[in-house]
Amino acid sequence: MTIVLRKAGESDAPMIAAMAQRIWHEHYIPIVGEAQVAFMLSKSYQPEALCAQMAEGQEFWLPETTNGVLGYLSISPQQAGCYFLHKYYIDNGKRGLGLGKVILERLLSRYPDLRELRLTVNRQNFKSINFYFRVGFTIETCLDIPIGNGYEMNDFQMVLKLGEART
Repeated sequence: MTIVLRKAGESDAPMIAAMAQRIWHEHYIPIVGEAQVAFMLSKSYQPEALCAQMAEGQEFWLPETTNGVLGYLSISPQQAGCYFLHKYYIDNGKRGLGLGKVILERLLSRYPDLRELRLTVNRQNFKSINFYFRVGFTIETCLDIPIGNGYEMNDFQMVLKLGEART
């Protein structure tokens, strides 16, 4: 199966929002509960919010095959050679097929200057944490971040260190 990354634009925001609804309801309700999922989706995953994130510098990518879009990712530079992976989601039914590592490799190839990649992941999201460990991430710190409405993100910040820039 050939996977390509297509850079997403504002016209893709409704599709990303719909995919987020499916993914988050299946994956995150057991972790953080239905109310927090609804709050986070309404805050960060409406098409307007996604377009604002794009305007603020997040680059969104859509991994695709001939059968369609597999998920969505977003990344932004933090400083020279250091990036932050804001979103890394594979659609329901497509997880567990070995696609995650291939998609991550495709993303890394888009940023040849990348030396360090950071992300945050909920500390109870064991499947994702284990995936990140398998592809080389390590836990850097624990974060408890208030996000509004009485909710808090209880995350690990993880880092993937690639060493020298790959040119």
